[in-house]
This record gives sequence, C-alpha cells and structure tokens, in this order.
Amino acid sequence: MATMADVARSAGVSVATVSHVLNGTRPVLPHTRQAVLDAVEELGYTPNTLARSLVTARTRSVGLAVSAISNPYFTEILQGVETAALEHGYGLLVADPHDDPAHERTAVQLLHERRVDGMIVAPSADPGDLVGYLQRHRVPAVFLDRVVDAEGDDRGAPRFDQVCADSAEPTRLLVTHLARLGHRRIGLVAGRTGLSTTRERITGYRHGLAAAGLPYDERLVVHGDSEASGGTRATEVLLSLAVPPTALVTGNNTMTIGALRALRDRRLSVPGDLAVCCFDDFAWADLFEPRLTAIAQPSREIGAEALRVLLERLATPDRPARTLRLPCTFVHRTSCGCPEQHPSEQVPVRAEEGTVP
Repeated sequence: MATMADVARSAGVSVATVSHVLNGTRPVLPHTRQAVLDAVEELGYTPNTLARSLVTARTRSVGLAVSAISNPYFTEILQGVETAALEHGYGLLVADPHDDPAHERTAVQLLHERRVDGMIVAPSADPGDLVGYLQRHRVPAVFLDRVVDAEGDDRGAPRFDQVCADSAEPTRLLVTHLARLGHRRIGLVAGRTGLSTTRERITGYRHGLAAAGLPYDERLVVHGDSEASGGTRATEVLLSLAVPPTALVTGNNTMTIGALRALRDRRLSVPGDLAVCCFDDFAWADLFEPRLTAIAQPSREIGAEALRVLLERLATPDRPARTLRLPCTFVHRTSCGCPEQHPSEQVPVRAEEGTVP
C-alpha cells in the first residue's frame, strides 16, 4: 500500500506539502498541487483516516439520527445530507431513533462514541434527554425538520442550530384555499402530539379558519400520530361526526395514505364526497386519481443545508446559533376540487405576504 512518503517522492515535494494538498490546510501552488494529485492517482494512495483522526481529533464523519427512514420525506432528507457530506469529504453514519425518547438518547450516544465530528438530529416529541446529552458533552449538533429551541435561551436566541421548512403558513394556505372553494367544515388530521411540526400546522390551520371567518371546532382536529394507520383512524373519527367535514387537510404524507384508505373503505370519492389537501408532496401524488393538491417541502435542500450549517459550526464553534426555515411550494392539482391543470401548478408560498402569488 502506497504511503504519503511515496506520494511525496513521486511528486518531488515534501511530505508536509502532500499533507497540505490532501487536507486543504494551507494554500499550495497550482502546479505543485496537480503534481501531488497526479502522484496520488498513479500510486493509488488512500489516506489513512484513522491515523489522521488521531492527529487532527477529527474523523471527517457526521452522525445522522432520523426516524422513519422508510418515509419518502426523510429518505430524501437523508439523500440531501449524504450528497452534501460527500461533496465536502465527509462520511455519514445513520441511526433511526424510532421517535422514541429513550431510543433517541441511546442512538445519539452510540454515534457520539464512534467519534463523529458532529450530528444532525430530527428530535422526538420529548427531546429533553437528547438536549441534555448534547449540552453536557458539547456535541456540535444541528436539529433537523423539528424545532426544539422555539423560545431559545434567556435572551431568546436558539441554543442549537436548526434547519426546517415553514409549517404554519403553508397549512394556513391550504385551509383558506378550501374555504374559497366554499367549504365551511374543514377537518385536520394532525401529526404526533408534542412535535413542533404538529403544533405549527395546527396553528396554521386555526389561522386559516380565522382568515376565512370560520369558527374553530376542536372536534374537527384529530391526531393521526404521523403514521398511515393513525391517519386512517383519525379520518374514521372525523367521518363519524354527526356533521362530518366536507374537506380534509392531512398533516403529512403517510397520514394522507391512511386517510385515503379510510375514504376508499367507505366508498367515498375525492373530491366529490370530500375534498382533500395534504402537507408533503411525494413521488406518486401525481399518479392518484384525482391528483393530490399538496404542500411540497424542500426535503433534499433541508438535508443539504443542515450539513452545511453543521460544517459552519465545526469551523466557528462560538458563533451564535440560528434557525433557518426554508420555503415550501404549493402544488395545485385536483383533489381539492379545482379543474384539471397541465402540468401541476407549482407556486412558492410567500410567508411574508401570507399569499400565493
């Protein structure tokens, strides 16, 4: 196996110069850098990452802890993180905490014990142990998708970097869109209790009702636990009301599948018997009949941005933490009851104006 000394001899430079080229620790003249890279290619040199980590105290690896990796939304987030990590020369270790606080704490500890340089975590509904562990061990971390530090520290500043999509305004938009179509009883299949995304989408739902001059009825909000089976149960509850809703907003993609299963079982048509709008677009949403009107989250961009924010944290550990919210897109199809459009109309949600242009 070729060594760094072999590369240095072949390129006619010092071992230190080879190190600077490979690690990017100091500028090197272009022709010298190219000579080193040519020697690396010719000799088939592979850096000894273990030896390098002992010297630099860095493993150039990142831990990612996200639940429900089988969910297409989180799968795309994972792909975004992995692509960005590879672009920056980092490896990725992945764990699934199963949205269980105890399992979450264990998964994060195991990643930490493998000496990852930092972590990206989609926190559970009860992340107290997680936050405590990260703070005690001073682990560089970015929270993904779900906001933990909504109130921040004593000064109102977040304690951790956070990257997520906007949730309240897009949900408000779905409700006002259905209200403009004449619906007065709009149900919400909400996500798991305790998640920030669930709270924010309920807030957006209530704001949408208020904007349309409609009263809030707590019976029209049923939690589906962010799962397909829960979406089915929640929809059954809503359909069993003495005065059921005429339109439905579902809080994530898997609950949408569950809601559609409940409607199929009752032989109800969409949008004829019940209009449906959903939070989360997914690959086959355009293949349903009718095609699903949805809010599309920038899932890959969220993953890539979380990785970039983590690398910034590693480079400047003392900078203030920040929360980044990426905009969503309103994908207008036909399940809401609107006429067919070719192709699906995709419009950015402008939260600052509260409208779709």
